[in-house]
Amino acid sequence: MNKKRAKDIASSPVMANVTYNGSQIYIESVNENNDSASIHFLDQSKNRQQVPLSSLKEH
Repeated sequence: MNKKRAKDIASSPVMANVTYNGSQIYIESVNENNDSASIHFLDQSKNRQQVPLSSLKEH
């Protein structure tokens, strides 16, 4: 996923269908310095991870 799209999704009040390794996630924020995103899985809101933007897929 490109950085601009990830930032748009993170700032949007509308939930987008985005996955990381096949699991649905929520993008909390985008780190522009290292092209990564802070995410959490929809079914595990307390399990936050920093992942590369390239590993996120929008459906």
